[in-house]
Amino acid sequence: MPKIILYPAIDLKDGECVRLAQGDMGRATVFNDDPGAQARAFTDAGADWVHVVDLNGAFEGKPVNSAAVEAIIDAVDKPVQLGGGIRDLATVSHWLSSGVERIVLGTAAIKNPDLVRNACAAFPGQIAVGIDARNGRVAVEGWAETSDVTAVDLAKQFEDAGVAAIVHTDIDRDGVLGGPNLNASAALADAVKIPLIVSGGVATIKDLYAIKLRALNSPGIAGVISGRALYDGRIELSEAILALAE
Repeated sequence: MPKIILYPAIDLKDGECVRLAQGDMGRATVFNDDPGAQARAFTDAGADWVHVVDLNGAFEGKPVNSAAVEAIIDAVDKPVQLGGGIRDLATVSHWLSSGVERIVLGTAAIKNPDLVRNACAAFPGQIAVGIDARNGRVAVEGWAETSDVTAVDLAKQFEDAGVAAIVHTDIDRDGVLGGPNLNASAALADAVKIPLIVSGGVATIKDLYAIKLRALNSPGIAGVISGRALYDGRIELSEAILALAE
C-alpha cells in the first residue's frame, strides 16, 4: 500500500503555536511562542511535511500571521502546507512564490468555488481543499458558520478540478483527543478519487494504526494530521512516522 504521510500541525494564533478545542478560539492552549523552532523540531524528528493554519486569518478572511508563516518557511527545508484566510488568487500566488508548497482552500471552496478551479489551473498539484465538517455538514469562516452542504457533495464538486488533496477535519473531534472519525473520513475517501488527509482527534499510536488499517480498504486515505497529541507527548513523532511507514 502507498505510504501514509504524517503532517504535524502548527496552528497559529497571535503569532504563537496553539491548539484549539473543537475550533473554539476561546479554548486555545499555547505550546510554543517560536513557530520556526517548532517547525524545525518536527522536521528534525523526521517529518516530511509541516501543516500550518493561520487561525486568525481563517476568522478574519485574510492572512494575519504572515510573519510566523515566513519564519516557518525559513526554518525548514521540507514542504509546507498552508491554510487559513486565503480567499483570492493573489494571496495563493504570494504564498506559493514565497516558498509554501501547497495551499489549502477551505471557506473559499464553499463561497468561491471558481477560485479553487482557477488556482488548480494556475498552480497544478499545489492546491488542496479543506473540508471541515460538523455532523457531516461543511463549516466555514474559521468554523464559525455551518453550511447546508455535505462534505461528500463539496468534494465531488472538485473531482475534475485537479485538486491535489482533501484535508478532512471532523470539528467535534479536533483538539480533544477522542480519536478520529474514521467512518466519515473513509466514506469521503471512497466517494472521490482525490487523495484524502485525515484530521482531527488523533490521540494515540493506536489511532494511527487504525488509520493505516482502514486505508487498506479505503486506499484514498493518503495522510493524517496530528497536533495536540504531538505537543502533549502522547505520540512521539518519530515513532508515529515509523508506525505509518512500516
